[in-house]
Parts: sequence; structure tokens; C-alpha cells
Amino acid sequence: MNYQETLDFLFTQLPMYQRTGKAAYKANLDNTIALDTYFCHPHQKFKTIHVGGTNGKGSVSHALASVLQTCGLKVGLYTSPHLRDFRERIKINGVPIPKQEVVDFIANHKDEFKQIEPSFFEMTVALAFDFFARKKVDIAIIEVGLGGRLDSTNIISPILSVITNISKDHTVLLGNNLMQIAREKAGIIKSGIPVVIGEEQNESADVFRDIALENNSDIVFASNCYELKKTEILNDKQLLYYKIKRTGEFVRIECDLLGQYQQKNLKTILSVLELLIQAGITIHQEDILDGLGRVVSNTGLLGRWQILQESPRVICDTGHNIAGIKEIIEQIQRVDYRKLHVVFGMVNDKEIDEVLNLLPENAIYYFTKASIPRALNENILKEKGRQFNLIGNAYSTVTLAYKAAISASHVEDLIFVGGSTFVVAEVI
Repeated sequence: MNYQETLDFLFTQLPMYQRTGKAAYKANLDNTIALDTYFCHPHQKFKTIHVGGTNGKGSVSHALASVLQTCGLKVGLYTSPHLRDFRERIKINGVPIPKQEVVDFIANHKDEFKQIEPSFFEMTVALAFDFFARKKVDIAIIEVGLGGRLDSTNIISPILSVITNISKDHTVLLGNNLMQIAREKAGIIKSGIPVVIGEEQNESADVFRDIALENNSDIVFASNCYELKKTEILNDKQLLYYKIKRTGEFVRIECDLLGQYQQKNLKTILSVLELLIQAGITIHQEDILDGLGRVVSNTGLLGRWQILQESPRVICDTGHNIAGIKEIIEQIQRVDYRKLHVVFGMVNDKEIDEVLNLLPENAIYYFTKASIPRALNENILKEKGRQFNLIGNAYSTVTLAYKAAISASHVEDLIFVGGSTFVVAEVI
């Protein structure tokens, strides 16, 4: 098989949650453990940091990778989903896994895969761990795919666990309230391994404390360690001034991630880096400043408050659940524009009404559907939007919706693209 044929096998032959939803979710680690045994436990051959949470785990993972590779380490990065290219999921020092590595992995082990019958995600985790081990990375940042306790990545024994925050998402699988979701996310807390929690939230904090105590794991809430004092945008970077609560000192950060929600993520990142230094990893202050200032160029992160063009300005963001959409709407309200155009699509297993209720009424909507089975029909979305006074037309493809928005926009307008990671992916 060539590379495209290999991708076709991965995307069509293996159950893939991002495309088909609940039917692809495995409520156990049996296949992952079988694959891990077959490949001789590759994840045991390098250090790992495990990053979970509802929102922000991708940004935190990429930012940590950027800082650590700036320190001179060989850093593996495993994240999901991808936006443009499958190989975005598996990188070393910002360079995607070579196409031939993907082809050879499937070709050389296809018979074993037929016996185990892994899902798409189980397969990609095995590929990532095997690749990182063979390339002898110093450390790998491993992002949880979905949940935590039963996620395929949860066979690792990291040097540090990270949970960014908790909000409602994937409720069909993880639970209908924050305490249930927190328990699933907290499944990545390992015995004796420190854990950083990004935000101390009333409904989940005690869950994390209890599980950390059961595991004899030190726990740090990043939101209690740093206080944001000032922020501004300068030269396409976000300048942030934090007060370290423990010492009263101030730290100035320049970050090329422009979403205001990164202000919370950076507290998590700084807390993680502090613990890594305490654990003996050599990280200089200049490495932190340089790494955080070049996250996008160092790692290739896409889709986080990403400006695609000017005149009219087009911004996309992969935030797709209630908490993520709230942050996006708050930031849109701070942007100057003549008229707002929103290219919007959702998947059919989200809290659709709750999300639509957050969207501004004074905008022109271009309701659309990404080309995946999970996508909500654009006409249904349009009718649901009408119930919340969101007026616009329905478009059968993201491309048609985006072209219509561009055609209808004045140079001083703002076009926002979002609602689903897959809508953003098709525009990017």
C-alpha cells in the first residue's frame, strides 16, 4: 500500500470516534494492552507527561513540547484529532511522522491487527509509542483522546499527570455531571505521580483531591499558584503578566497563542514547568520564554484562535463545547468589526441547544455540515438556530458556506469559523 491507501485503511476499516461517535468507543483497554504487549511495551522506553482535561489539553501539550524542545530535548508529541494531515497527531520536535513510517507500520503488522481488531485510536496510539521508542525520544507529551480512565493512552506511567479543566463534553460516554466527568478524567492519576489540575472548580476539586490522596500523589491547582495581573496584544503575540502567589514575584510571558482562554492554560503550563524543574529536568527561564513565544512555529499547532486572513478578517477556533464556545464569544465581543458572519457546524452528539443559546443574535449565520457521519445536518441546525433567533442560510458543505461568507463580507467585517473541529479542519 502507498500512503493514501494506508490512510484509507485507517479511516475506513477501523472504527473512528471522531467520525462515527459512540459506536467506535471501547470501554476497556484490552486491545491497547494486546498491542502494547505485541510491540514489547514501547512506552516504557521514554519518559512521558500525560495531559487530559476537557478544554485546553491540546494547547497545553503543544506549549509544553515547544518549551522542552527549546531546552534541547528530543520531544515526542501525540495529540488528536488532526486537522489537515493524519501525521499531525505524531511529531518529534515539531516534525510530523514520515509517511513511510505510517505505511510500513501498517504493512509490517497487518496480520496482527486483523487478529486484535483495534480501533483507529488504538492503532494510532500504538504507532506513536512504537515510533517514539524507535527514535529514542527523551520525553513525550501524550494527550488523552477522550476521558482518561479508559483512554488508550492510559497505559503509560508518566513522570507527571496534567488535567487542564472539567466541563460538560461527551456526556453520553463520560457522565452527565461534572463529578462523574471528573472521575473519568482523574483516571490518569497514577500512584505516587504528581498531578497538576489547571482550575480549581467547586464541583470537581474534591474528586481530584480524593483520588490523588488514594494514590499518594501530590496535587497542585495551577489557578491557585498564579494570578493574571495584566494582558495585551503586541506584534501578533499575547503579553501576559502573572504574579506568583507563593513568592509575590512577577513573570512576563510572550505567547504566540492569541486566544484569551490561553491565559488559564498558561497558569497550568507554568505550574507543570515548575514541577519538572523540581524533578531535575534542566529548564532555563530563557527556554520558557522562547518556547512559549514560538509554540506555533515550533510545533505546528493549528486552529486555536487562528487568523486565516485579513480584509475581511477570518478567525477560526476549534472550541466546540459549552465552555469553549463561551470563551470564544467573549473574545469575539472584544474584536472591532462592522458586521459579524459566522460559519457554523456541529456534530450530532453535543449539547446543541445549550451551545446555540450562547451565540450572538446580531450576526449572519452560514449553517453547514462537515463531511463526517457524526455531523449534524445543516438544515436541522438552521432550524434549531432559528429557535434562538440565529438567522442565516444552510449550506451542504463547509466550502460552500465559507465561500458564501467571504462573498457577502465587507473588508471591515469579521468572519468566524467554528462549532466543530471538523468545520475548522475543512476551512484550514
